[in-house]
Amino acid sequence: MTATNEFGHLDTPLEASNSPALKFEVFAKCSTTKARASKMHLPHYTAHTPIFMPVGTMGSIKGITTKQLEALDCHVILGNTYHLGSRPGPELLEKAGGLHKFMAWNRGLLTDSGGFQMVSLLKLANITEEGVEFENPHDGQKMMLTPEMSIGLQNAIGADIMMQLDDVVSSLTTGPRVEEAMWRSVRWLDRSIKAHKRPTEQNLFPIVQGGLDIELRTKSAQELVKRDSPGYAIGGLSGGEAKGSFWRMVSLSTDILPTNKPRYCMGVGYAEDLVVCSALGVDMYDCVFPTRTARFGNALVRTGSMSLKQGRYSADLEPIDRDCDCSTCANYTRAYLHTTATKETTGCHLITIHNIAFQMRLMLDIRKAIVEDRYPAFIREFMRIRFGKTVPMWIVDALKSVNVDLTVPDSSGYLAEPVADDFQKVPNAWTEPN
Repeated sequence: MTATNEFGHLDTPLEASNSPALKFEVFAKCSTTKARASKMHLPHYTAHTPIFMPVGTMGSIKGITTKQLEALDCHVILGNTYHLGSRPGPELLEKAGGLHKFMAWNRGLLTDSGGFQMVSLLKLANITEEGVEFENPHDGQKMMLTPEMSIGLQNAIGADIMMQLDDVVSSLTTGPRVEEAMWRSVRWLDRSIKAHKRPTEQNLFPIVQGGLDIELRTKSAQELVKRDSPGYAIGGLSGGEAKGSFWRMVSLSTDILPTNKPRYCMGVGYAEDLVVCSALGVDMYDCVFPTRTARFGNALVRTGSMSLKQGRYSADLEPIDRDCDCSTCANYTRAYLHTTATKETTGCHLITIHNIAFQMRLMLDIRKAIVEDRYPAFIREFMRIRFGKTVPMWIVDALKSVNVDLTVPDSSGYLAEPVADDFQKVPNAWTEPN
């Protein structure tokens, strides 16, 4: 089912919002969970949500062309303001007519603000009320990034969605620094709104902060809603925190953020996280995981990850996944990929194609299940394939909060046995992107 017809007969949105550069329409809601399926009309493309957005830090996803991304039905991809601001730089991007034209990409584009690097490159950064002073990793020169400069760079890049510069602290940080960062992010948002020169062509999303503190995250979300933005992001997570804390902060945020605006959970890309967070009301995701893990020879499948470097695949003439219709699975065997994985750029290229195809297919399946109002059944089947009977406790708890109890058998007889998740930490995505 293609992106143009997956909503079928659903012509009238249940909820909608109109911003100068973004129209958001909710066409279907799960009758059990907080999941919904929507259209997000951006200046360059109409994206369908829930959506996963691959990360192309400097205007490219390693080993993949924009034509291949279109063939894989990617609706939106990411670029990074900090890196693009250093190279190729705003002057060249403006001369080229923006990043869309520079990289020959005609679909949706979202740019990070550069705030992410406050944690991932903290040893290079000095944070003050004015902004963040970096040591440029390319040439060692000092570079000051203020909210105004971040917006100026993103205006030059021309992304459909821009992120505010926020004061980011690791999700493992506690104490006064978390509150300081939350309020500073609100002040920086107001400076960003004032600096935004292209509000009819580009959308500025604020970012909910507050760490793992319920009060601070609640206050942050409430403050951002007052600004009536085109959409909102949930930030400051995916930093190695316990999964039990992670899902609660996500759900708390979606409870407060407007139901007629897109909600973007930053840095999330594991399949089970996408399924759970969609049930919690999230619409947009990004993560380097699918592309980065491909470079280590790992192919994504519904049961988890297939390490094609392992010797047991050396004579295996099966495709990665018989049910996958990507060009890699159609033409190459596990044995061939075993010989090239981590050794040849060909192997990285082919596994990356498969991994992106896996993510796109998963999100399409999620959307279809929501539209057909069978998302709880989809969740159960996904978890059965992914984990068997022993499902991590955090998943059981998160889903129970939205009325899907995996410990009660359904019509298929599936019954989950929660397993202690002391070891279940959110993978730390706070490293250099892509």
